Amino acid sequence: MLSDLFLLFQQHIGIYYLTAFLLGLIVGSFLNVVIYRLPIMLKAGWKSECQAFLAEEAGQPLPDSNATPVFNLNTPRSRCPHCNHAISAWENIPLISYLFLRGRCRQCKTPISLRYPAIELFTAILTLVCAWHFGVNATAGFAILLSWALVALAFIDLDEQYLPDSITLPFLWLGLLLNTQNLFTDLESAVIGAAAGYLVLWSVYMLFKKLTGKEGMGFGDFKLLAMLGAWLGWQMLPAIILLSSIVGATIGILLIASNRHQRGIPIPFGPFLAAAGWIALLWGSDLNHAYLQWIAV
Repeated sequence: MLSDLFLLFQQHIGIYYLTAFLLGLIVGSFLNVVIYRLPIMLKAGWKSECQAFLAEEAGQPLPDSNATPVFNLNTPRSRCPHCNHAISAWENIPLISYLFLRGRCRQCKTPISLRYPAIELFTAILTLVCAWHFGVNATAGFAILLSWALVALAFIDLDEQYLPDSITLPFLWLGLLLNTQNLFTDLESAVIGAAAGYLVLWSVYMLFKKLTGKEGMGFGDFKLLAMLGAWLGWQMLPAIILLSSIVGATIGILLIASNRHQRGIPIPFGPFLAAAGWIALLWGSDLNHAYLQWIAV
């Protein structure tokens, strides 16, 4: 079945690209749910664990977990945050529903954030680019999967300033497993990349904290770079760190200069790492080669 599908895509490359784009739209719609709901689920879990610990320490009965309404990626149904109108299936078609509804809730006519269709379209474009770059093979499928994870991580970090272990750690291990088959790099490079990715940023964090007494970044950033190292190998880490640092510093300076961001308020580094990691996924070897040629001149 899978081999027949690969054969179809190879014979009709246009169908392959169209499928990748449509799949990206659908997954982008799901990622909107993940980006919004996963942090709420994690906070609720942490709160429940703290309450259970405090109750146990005080010798009190444990809180009734069944009394808490079910809230996960599936339940409850999506609703308008203004009028509580339940979103029907036809109102939830990626990109098309937004255009058909003219960007407004069908019930109360409140504008729907442009961010939702933007993430859907953005995810679709990344999926299409991966399909085009890697061709019709398993490598493309896993590159697309990594791209989806990076989208979710980047936007969660933008909103909440943390990177969930429930995404970074499984993808770190997945990267190592895939590279037992040399899918993106050899296993030795992947293992060293995972360890070095974590230790490099951890060392920067510790040095910055020792010098200033402040925390310059979160532990989630270490795990994200370790995850990228596990997928792409240690050879890509310099390019990822350099790209993310340059872009992060530039955007930070522009935001402060334009009074759109106050000094002293941290800017999440995860989105820049995610963007640099995605660029390295597709063009990291070319960037490394160009850099080596440049320093050799």
